[in-house]
Amino acid sequence: MAGIQYLLWLSTRRGLPQRHQVELMDYFGGAERVYFADREAYEPLHLTQEARRSLCDKSLDQTNRILESCDRLGLFLLSCQDGAYPERLLQLSDYPLVLYGKGRLFRFDEEVAIAMVGSRQCSAYGVRTAGRIAMGLARAGALVVSGLAQGIDAASLKGALQGGGPVVSVLAGGVDVVYPACNSWLYEDVAARGAILSENPPGTRPDGWRFPQRNRILSGLCLGVVAVEAGERSGALITAHDALDQGRDVFAVPGPVDAATSAGTNRLIAQGEAKLVRTAGDILCEYEGRYAHKLCRPQPMTAEEADERLEVMPTPPPEPEPKPAKPAQEEGLPVAPRSGLEQMGEEQREIFFLLSEEILTADEIVGQTEIPARRVNTALTLLQAGGYLKELPGRRFAAAVRFEVQE
Repeated sequence: MAGIQYLLWLSTRRGLPQRHQVELMDYFGGAERVYFADREAYEPLHLTQEARRSLCDKSLDQTNRILESCDRLGLFLLSCQDGAYPERLLQLSDYPLVLYGKGRLFRFDEEVAIAMVGSRQCSAYGVRTAGRIAMGLARAGALVVSGLAQGIDAASLKGALQGGGPVVSVLAGGVDVVYPACNSWLYEDVAARGAILSENPPGTRPDGWRFPQRNRILSGLCLGVVAVEAGERSGALITAHDALDQGRDVFAVPGPVDAATSAGTNRLIAQGEAKLVRTAGDILCEYEGRYAHKLCRPQPMTAEEADERLEVMPTPPPEPEPKPAKPAQEEGLPVAPRSGLEQMGEEQREIFFLLSEEILTADEIVGQTEIPARRVNTALTLLQAGGYLKELPGRRFAAAVRFEVQE
């Protein structure tokens, strides 16, 4: 138990992103040695003051509370030192030190695990296609992995469940936090037939900035990622690009050329970054040779039969995307004269307003604004020099002021 205590302690240090947690593990030779290191041992490392202060806090009270919560809620813990921890995740430079789980413990490295992602505000075509593909994957013996959001996530999980297969859902918040609440019935089905996973302790809110972090785990656990519907700035595209960076296969379902919900998937196909797929068979053919012992060829099912089976499970109306959490520092920010806002360029204003709502990295700003990276970096430099932005650990940025409200 002592080993997991030190991993939990390290994974909950403030101002210490996952990549730095892994680097500290490598540098000191384990979480226990990181814990027992003194202040001087941290000095040679390129850490923020907040990270150093947090590492010097040796209290295990929070760790013990987490362990008590897991015991009370019946959750399992899977640490990076356990034999069952997925080797696929250990390939990442920022793998989570600990995974919290509810339900069944899978040997992911032995599974034909396929992540399915897409828009919350999806079309009927997207829901139908996601359900059919997920059902086909499950009937053939593949393991479908997704989030728990409305739209494509929910359609994929329901399709896989109707196909008779187990499923896994990776959450941005704590394993015990059901989001959205209207999917509580689906949450219970996934936990009963498969597993719910998260890198965050029980009780963690699913703040908006946690979703991009969660996406690397979605893709990292799997052999490939299927994007069913994705807009130009969607989280599904972030997951697809994570998969490409991780060396995973990427598949995409084509959509109408004038449909905003298919703009991202169509672009992945056009740029040769994703294989065009229409059915589960288009995906399974990539793995039949390597995983013949896991996959089978089920009795063919017509599209009508699949749709009839999918209609058995209700599809609640889509919920709006979660509003990203406001930066914790926003309350009480100093008020700046509105003239400063008026002196900003258009791109600077756009970036400032975006960072007034959520904390982002430069790459995330590029993804949400489509402003070229070079100009984003220039704008960030100018805004920081003017005192309008502040840089946080992990090269993330947030607003440092708020402007006077115009009467």
